[in-house]
Amino acid sequence: MLALHFVSRWLTKTMPGLTLLRHYPKAWWSNDWRAGISVAAVAIPVGVAYAQLAGMSPVAGLYASILPLLAYALFGSSRQLIVGPDAATCAMIFSTLAPIAAGDATLYVSLSVSLALLTGVFCLIASRLRLGFLADFLSPPILAGFLNGVAISIVVGQLGKVFGFDFSENGLIERVMQLPFKILEAHPITSAVGLGTLLLQQVARRVLPGLPSALVAMVAAGLMVFIFRLDQHGVSVIGALPAGLPKVHWPVLPYSQLGELLGSAAGLALISFSSAMLTARSFAAKNRYDIDADREFTALGMANIAAGFSQGFAISGADSRTAVNDAMGGKSQMVSIVAALTIAIAMLLLTPALYFVPIAALGAVLITASLGLMNFASIQYFRLLGRGEWLIAIVTLIGVACVGVMQGMLFAVLLSTLRLLIHLARPQEALLGVYPTGQSFHDLKHHPDAHAISGLLVYRFESPLNFFNAHFFRQRVLSLVDGSVSPVQWVVIDVATISQIDAAGEQAMWQLQQALAEREIRLALAGRKRQIERRAQQQGQLERIKRDFLLFSTLKQARIAYEQHLQAQYDLNHCPEGATP
Repeated sequence: MLALHFVSRWLTKTMPGLTLLRHYPKAWWSNDWRAGISVAAVAIPVGVAYAQLAGMSPVAGLYASILPLLAYALFGSSRQLIVGPDAATCAMIFSTLAPIAAGDATLYVSLSVSLALLTGVFCLIASRLRLGFLADFLSPPILAGFLNGVAISIVVGQLGKVFGFDFSENGLIERVMQLPFKILEAHPITSAVGLGTLLLQQVARRVLPGLPSALVAMVAAGLMVFIFRLDQHGVSVIGALPAGLPKVHWPVLPYSQLGELLGSAAGLALISFSSAMLTARSFAAKNRYDIDADREFTALGMANIAAGFSQGFAISGADSRTAVNDAMGGKSQMVSIVAALTIAIAMLLLTPALYFVPIAALGAVLITASLGLMNFASIQYFRLLGRGEWLIAIVTLIGVACVGVMQGMLFAVLLSTLRLLIHLARPQEALLGVYPTGQSFHDLKHHPDAHAISGLLVYRFESPLNFFNAHFFRQRVLSLVDGSVSPVQWVVIDVATISQIDAAGEQAMWQLQQALAEREIRLALAGRKRQIERRAQQQGQLERIKRDFLLFSTLKQARIAYEQHLQAQYDLNHCPEGATP
């Protein structure tokens, strides 16, 4: 019984979805089964199209949409999130694997499976190490630039499929320059099918808002090909697909190439997790429940491993299918289970119908999905916030679109990290003063009517005091003292904004005190008085601290003490000879 109790507790902790399903409210079923079927209706055409984008067989997109859904339903903490093939993830997969495979289709499939498994393993390791906070390293400017860059790259790349021609170049700029000439080589019937599918999707969204537009457009395009036998007139189609469910087995891994995949798998794990977390958090906030970031790392890891074992490819959170789930009133992870079973039934019964779906229609579906990823208004919003965020978004966009997904993302993360280090090394600072009738201190740059107190220099340093900015801190205070118009008697450091001080910071503070003492200036620390005294006592420095520094709990106390000091000086200087001041 004790063993069963521990197993039950482990399962409850490891599989939050299982706990919910064990106590599943029957009142949710009517919403969940409708949402599950709707999600499957969107996932089937999108999965087939995204498989093409990832460089895989169309059926691999369906394989990557069954077991991962079941895995996430058990391990995920989000009730609404739907996992599966994702445009950005598929673009990363192709850009990573195409140069390594070099046209070898068998090797490409092995590499894709290996990449999915490695991505899942990295997610599990990150969950074990409680690295859910890493999602925050991909800032909103980076994600905005990434999605826009991927969208532009996909749209240009799919134009060849829509118009029935092949690009001879791989780079975005080269393809854009080729485009006017390649349009002249367009296949007329293929172009009509591709453009008709694009138009039909837009019409279906408005006329039939309750139906998935991608499914409507692909069914219509397939019927056109079947009725008029357009496949015999130069229109490329998906062709025969193997019927039946994916076979779960241990994949054959290309061990000689695993070293080349490790870095890409780590980057893919971080990016797919960040994207999934953005979607999961937004819908969790909307529906008023919490999600566990570290548990989401586990769920995404298990879903990617399931995709690898079923001969699929790496997956992520799918915002469009999640939105469908929420719009249809989905209440729980049961939606993922219903969607997975629906896709499985479709693979058993409907694969012959997929034979006639034209490649141009898949390209049109991908273009429509990519247009939904574009949001240039967000980049303009970052421009209003500041040049730094806007520059990072633009660099990410250009890098992802023109250089490559992984290379562009890596450069953007490095640029963002460099910008963070610059801010930490040269943080915001301020000289503080007061209004003539006020007691509070204000930044003199932003409060022109405030003034500094004569002889009192109050300095705010808005950063932890560490080895990379300690020297700057000491030199900056001394330069302000030496450049002051009136002689400085006290320097007050607002320690409340210095959240942490390392050994180099402490050394810089002592050096500053000694340098000021040589100028006959007292150094005062305002804020965190108890913490300073407690740490000094632990180090055996309490008496020295109290002797060499003036310690106050607030800036107001420091000001009062300084005014008392001035009064004492005045009394001393104006005391009658022989009298006691």
